[in-house]
Formats: sequence, structure tokens, C-alpha cells
Amino acid sequence: MSLISKDIQKAITILTNEDLVAIPTETVYGLAGNIFSEKAVKKIFSTKKRPHFNPLIVHIASIDALKKVVSYIPEKAQLLAETFWPGSLTLVLKKNPTIPDLITAGKDTVAVRVPNHPLTLELLQQLSFPLAAPSANPFNSISPTKPEHVAQYFENEIELILDGGPCKNGIESTIIGFENDEPILYRLGAISIETIEKVIGKVHIKNNKEENPEAPGMLLKHYAPKTLTVLTSDIEKEIKKFEGKKIGILSFNSTHKSDTIFHEIILSPSGNLEAAATNLYDALHELDALQLDVIIAEKLPEIGLGVSVNDRLQRAAFIN
Repeated sequence: MSLISKDIQKAITILTNEDLVAIPTETVYGLAGNIFSEKAVKKIFSTKKRPHFNPLIVHIASIDALKKVVSYIPEKAQLLAETFWPGSLTLVLKKNPTIPDLITAGKDTVAVRVPNHPLTLELLQQLSFPLAAPSANPFNSISPTKPEHVAQYFENEIELILDGGPCKNGIESTIIGFENDEPILYRLGAISIETIEKVIGKVHIKNNKEENPEAPGMLLKHYAPKTLTVLTSDIEKEIKKFEGKKIGILSFNSTHKSDTIFHEIILSPSGNLEAAATNLYDALHELDALQLDVIIAEKLPEIGLGVSVNDRLQRAAFIN
């Protein structure tokens, strides 16, 4: 059987045997293992080359399973879960003592969500344990939104990629935690801040932390191509700085004319922010494979999901 497959029963067998399976979600593909298996969780960290201080997200089958994972649910967290699950929202809440410290980077909180993908929901419903599933890519690399992206990264390291097709949202979940029962945004994501604030009111933003991060996705360099990436509001001006170089352009909704452009990808010709988010990582994978000297990426409007896409591009372009 090939690496990429729709065989849920095979996935169940592998996961039950404490090994890893790449799973589809509506955001990105995850590298999944049994949260109660130290062997599986350690393999997630080693396969991704992910530092152990960076906590993992626990995926559960339904809102009813939340009480098995967390010990306390603030009122606003309950409201968010009821509104957005299954969906692209991760909640960081006080953990049950049964949740291993390895998952939570030693913290007393755990990140948890119900993914909105029929194949993975079916898988979770048939398992007797939740799944830890960070994105199925090496640490800091571009997240995978197609099974082929995962295969390029881990072809010889995992047994199965559960094929759920392209991810429809295309960027990671939004992460909300709570401090004194008040909501804090730890990671911008596939649900905009405006959408969340319509449900629970004002949310404080705290989404950059290099040491001991409360949640995944807070490191300054992340989601990054191997190719030098530059983020700009003025593509024409930026092109002039790289004269004689092999340039790739990632633009929001318009074409740019220059003899020095080797390849250009437009995220959404119609200017749709949701479509731009969906297409972001696939476009970065495509450009990164072209052996360019530089990728020049255009900032999106700072509204709605444009804020989340810009966050990903800023981390992709961050140079230490």
C-alpha cells in the first residue's frame, strides 16, 4: 500500500501500535500520535526536530471529550467551543493531571481542539485516545496543506499519510488562552480576531514569545521557506534591490511586470482574504522548490484573515 492512503483502519492500527500517522485537518496536515504514549509523543518531537519547550495541540473527537482533557473551562471558553467546534480554534486551558507533561512542555495548561475534517473526525471517534498533532513538517519549515507536502518531508520516516485532499483553510488554528478567565490570543490563525470578538468581546493579543511559549506558533521565525524571503508593501521597490537575482513573487491580488521575475504566484486574483489564506502555504512550497535567490512576498491588507496571513509571512521572513 502506498504512503498516501484513505485507509482509516490502517491509521487506527498504526496509532494503536504507538506509531505516527499524518492526518488531514481543515487547517494543515498534522503529525499525529497517541497522547498517552510516551514513545509516540517522543517520536513526534524527534521526527519534526521540534524543541521540547514547544507544547503540542491535543485533538479530540467532540466538545463532550473536553472534560477528559481539561480540569476547568471558563465561561468564555465554553462559549467559544460551542460556537467554533469542530473548527479552526484551539483553546489553552488548565489540564487534567492525566495529560502527560511531555505534551504540555511541563505547563499546567493544555492546548486542545476539535478539527473540522470528516476523515479525521471519523478517525478520532474510533480511537480510545486523543491525538497530539502538530503540523506535519520539520520544525520551522513551511506547513503542509497537501498530502504530497508531507511525503516530501517525511517519506521514509512515517508509515501512512491519511489522504484528506487539500486543506480548505490553509493556515493553522487560532489559539486562545485564558488568564484570570479573560481571553488572550496566543496565535493568529484561520479564524479572525474580529470573528472571535463578536462572540466573547475584546481579546488581548500576546502572540510572540521566544522562551517558554504558552502555545505553538509563537516563535519569531516559523513557517519558513529555505529560500530567503522578504516581506514588503511595495514589490516594485523591493525588486530593484535584487537586480540580477532569480526572483519569485508572492502577491496578493495583482500581477507585477519585470524581466527579473522568474515566477509569480497570485494568492487571490479576486482579492479574497480567505482564498489567500487557503493558498498561502501551497504557494510558498511551490516557490521554495524553484531554487530562487529570493522570494518577495506582498503584505495583505491588515484586516480579517489578512492579519493572520501577514503574521505567517512575517515569521517566514524573519532573519535572526
